[in-house]
Amino acid sequence: MSQHQPGNRPHDFTGGLSRREAGDFTTDRRVLVLVGMSIVVGTGGAFAAWCLVSLIALVTNIVWFGHIGIEPASLAGVPRSPRILLIPPLGGFVIGLMARFGSEKIRGHGIPEAIEAILIGGSRMSPKVAVLKPLSSAISIGTGGPFGAEGPIIMTGGAIGSLFAQFFHMSAAERKTLLVAGAAAGMTAIFGSPIAALMLAVELLLFEWKPRSFIPVAVAACVSICWRPILFGTGPLFPTHFDIALPWWGIFACAAIGVVSGLQSGLLTTLLYKIEDLFEELPIHWMWWPMLGGIVIGVGGLIEPRSLGVGYDIIDGLLNNRLLASTVLTILVVKTCIWLFALSSGTSGGVLAPLLIFGGALGWLVGLVMPGHDPGFWALLGMAAMMGGTMRAPLTGTFFAVEITGDISTLVPLLAATVVAYAVTVLLLRRSILTEKIARRGQHITREYGIDPFEFTRAGEIMIKEVDTLPATMTVRDACDLFASPQKTHRIYPVIDSAGRLAGVVSRGDVLAWQGKAELAEQTLAEQVSDASVPVCHPQDTVGFVADVMLSTDTGRVPIVDPGSGKLCGLIARKDLLRLRSLLRTSEFERRPYLSKKTRDYSSMGKETGVGQAAQRTEID
Repeated sequence: MSQHQPGNRPHDFTGGLSRREAGDFTTDRRVLVLVGMSIVVGTGGAFAAWCLVSLIALVTNIVWFGHIGIEPASLAGVPRSPRILLIPPLGGFVIGLMARFGSEKIRGHGIPEAIEAILIGGSRMSPKVAVLKPLSSAISIGTGGPFGAEGPIIMTGGAIGSLFAQFFHMSAAERKTLLVAGAAAGMTAIFGSPIAALMLAVELLLFEWKPRSFIPVAVAACVSICWRPILFGTGPLFPTHFDIALPWWGIFACAAIGVVSGLQSGLLTTLLYKIEDLFEELPIHWMWWPMLGGIVIGVGGLIEPRSLGVGYDIIDGLLNNRLLASTVLTILVVKTCIWLFALSSGTSGGVLAPLLIFGGALGWLVGLVMPGHDPGFWALLGMAAMMGGTMRAPLTGTFFAVEITGDISTLVPLLAATVVAYAVTVLLLRRSILTEKIARRGQHITREYGIDPFEFTRAGEIMIKEVDTLPATMTVRDACDLFASPQKTHRIYPVIDSAGRLAGVVSRGDVLAWQGKAELAEQTLAEQVSDASVPVCHPQDTVGFVADVMLSTDTGRVPIVDPGSGKLCGLIARKDLLRLRSLLRTSEFERRPYLSKKTRDYSSMGKETGVGQAAQRTEID
């Protein structure tokens, strides 16, 4: 702590915490270390994405086409045969074995597991997960699972970042940054969408927006996109250009797509967890559930083979109007059903690609009656709105759609559709498809960001200015009598000298220790207390700093002194910190029309509620 009189305060009461200059951010040069590490993590995430995509292709070619190769393969041309009924359940059986005897964390679609590791696991992932997650996802998708690769690669890339960070002396917050950097790098490599990956990090994974984390994650995404031409090729994943002229009311049609997608998202989320509840009631071990999900996948594959696998060819067909309406409807119904049952069974696979197909298919069908005569355009809006609404990430959905098509002219319609879908799902559902799973494990998550009131409020604004004090010349006997008085109920009293400078603090514990010691009766408080043993703060310190001092010194009251003269200015107690939160909640939820005559009269009476009013109180207990 700073000294109000040089040489009088040798103790550090902050546990090493130092005051910082007032500024917009708390980030320091340590971020440069994270930037350097994010280059390594970004490279690792990009190559992990290539390995996962290659592994999926390898499994697909082996089990469906009988040859070894890592070239991309579509399941649209798989002939209807008994093999379709056998291969998905076998894949589910293998995944069940891996989950039970390997790691249960490979179950699910990856993003909730990454969030859980960040929030309650200290951003630590195990090497076992880094290996088993992509392997299980490759088996799941390669044997026909209707999933995407993005969820598994987000978890795998995150595991790479987390494991790399664990080799160094790093805080949990710094490990989180590298974990998310790896996740963003993996998503960037697969989809060629660095901006969307960065937005995904901000909206879903970081739970903050600070330069300390934003800059390294952005660097990792940029590094990954630089590797992408070597690993996956150049250009957008689904290059498309829409030459569509909307009427003046076209923005309302875009908003209508958002409403439709928001309702679709809410229905899918509800059905998913209803079916998961049904699996929970089965009288068999969860190891067998993926195999049951595989049976449903096989039946769906017999009806429509194109519903199997990732389905990037379906996305391309929707955007470029290469599918018939009957085919789109069949794919929408069949893929939705098998996806719901397969994901509910606890198998391994991502949700992003299926969500794009569901939203795109419905948007394409609605687009048949929309203006512009281009269902592919409305399919794109449906994809973005479905992604933004279901994942509660509207900026991610908007930028993702622009980056995978390369058509920036769709930016405003996309924003309208995704924001409306986001609003619909937020109002309809308490939790998203990602956070519901975590909530069912007993972890509550709040995904709203805000400035910490402790960091923008100063001690001088909430401190008690009229403090009951004791003179340094008071004797110990008089102090004991004062504490015994029923009128004096405070736990502590600051002791000040004739100039108003803080000389120390007397507590009820001190008085109890003095009682019965006759030799101390006539000594003054100045002889018994010392300012060097009292943690103090200054009026310009943030309330957050005051709270840190309270924690590090295990005290409930901190005197506030002038840093130059050492004079006592006020005092802050723990309940003042709680009162600050109460005042801020009042400012958010108390509604009043300030332009009405009644309100003007009320304001003139000086009864406005505000943080500054806390400084006018005289109680310190």
